[in-house]
Amino acid sequence: MLTDVKSSAPTLTHVIPSQGRDGVTAVTSLGDDVFVVRWWSQQVEVYNARTFTLQRHITLPGLGVGSWGLAACAHNKCLHVSDYTRASIHRAELSGSSAMKKWSVARDPTGLSVNTAHNVVVVCCGADKIQEYTTRGALVREICLQQAGVSLPWHAIQLSTGHYVVSQHTSRGLVRVVGVDGQVVCSYRPSRASGVGQMSYPTSLAVTKNDDILVADGDNNRILSVNSSLSSAQQLTLPVDDGIRQPYGLRLDESRGRLYVSELSGSCRSLMASDCDTKPSE
Repeated sequence: MLTDVKSSAPTLTHVIPSQGRDGVTAVTSLGDDVFVVRWWSQQVEVYNARTFTLQRHITLPGLGVGSWGLAACAHNKCLHVSDYTRASIHRAELSGSSAMKKWSVARDPTGLSVNTAHNVVVVCCGADKIQEYTTRGALVREICLQQAGVSLPWHAIQLSTGHYVVSQHTSRGLVRVVGVDGQVVCSYRPSRASGVGQMSYPTSLAVTKNDDILVADGDNNRILSVNSSLSSAQQLTLPVDDGIRQPYGLRLDESRGRLYVSELSGSCRSLMASDCDTKPSE
């Protein structure tokens, strides 16, 4: 059972170490596998979620040098990988087949997620759009974020309401919830009274079953926990002696009470903390 961060601090239970100085741009998990992708790599590293030993690599022919998004789908037994430099999505089978698929998307795709319809949600940072595709690459929906005042979006996740929470990757970063029509439903703007302060270049998001939100606040080197109404936030304290540096990837596995965090700089690690949750919705 997940615990409230106000009453019990998360426990750092494992670190996947760096491989040279290449930062970890994204991390996700599915069952007993943890997937990690690094800057300048055309491979996804697959670790065992119990022992954290490297099991294998998934090679993605034609993948560009920048991949900022990973999303695994249990229903379709596949892994989706975003290709920032070549504006495309790669799909790799996880059922034992080596089949690969690739399709084009709008400019500069970054964060990925999978919704309850088992479709992949793609944020296209350079086009200020959210695009939703079937697992085979058919476009289901496109949401223009410019009318919502969101520029340089990074990651989006569909909530239980059907709305999308999206992060804005700017020096005065924002988190907003938008409808399928692209209109703003609500926004989180830190107040001076909160003590949290301004976000700076937020990147990946994670959402609990209660629609509470975790935000990787990249340039502030921290993880924020924001309640479902986007009315309050607190900093999630991870027990890392030297702190985290530029968290870019988040993956919350509530079934195991785990939070995976990837670092772009510093020690360039993937961290796994247990007993993690946001504060309950207010």
